[in-house]
Amino acid sequence: MSLTMYEASVPVFQRNLAMLDRLLSKATAFAEAKKIDPSVLINARLAPDMYHFGRQIQAASDAAKAGGARLAGIEPPSFPDVETTAPELHERIAKTVSFLNSLHRAAVDAGADRAVTLKTGRGELKFDGKSYLLTFALPNFMFHVTTAYAILRHNGLEIGKLDFLGPF
Repeated sequence: MSLTMYEASVPVFQRNLAMLDRLLSKATAFAEAKKIDPSVLINARLAPDMYHFGRQIQAASDAAKAGGARLAGIEPPSFPDVETTAPELHERIAKTVSFLNSLHRAAVDAGADRAVTLKTGRGELKFDGKSYLLTFALPNFMFHVTTAYAILRHNGLEIGKLDFLGPF
């Protein structure tokens, strides 16, 4: 049995967005317990030139919805990056998951050979759908998910590998 494009993308995005949602809840509880302004964690970053925690969630959302949409051959929805609170970030994750739930499995599966062109500051990147998923979409998404986790861990949340991996 072969792994499909849908199986390799949409459930991966959904699972990791659910994990980010759980981590965001843990961060909120941590801030409350430690009497820390929640915005301190939302604006925390690992390095001065990196995105802060809230922006990592936005970037993961963007990567998931763009990845799924491009594979399905449709335009991704545009979500303005205006979230500054935990409730707003939870809603952003929920909107992203809702969009992913709307993707048709057959359309995503048909995306393996679909041409995907990304315009960047350095020019155009051209992929077929399979290469796009494996060499750009998933690594980009996982970079932001992992960095969000690392920011919270760095800031004292008692989370570990199983919090990242989630329930099985």
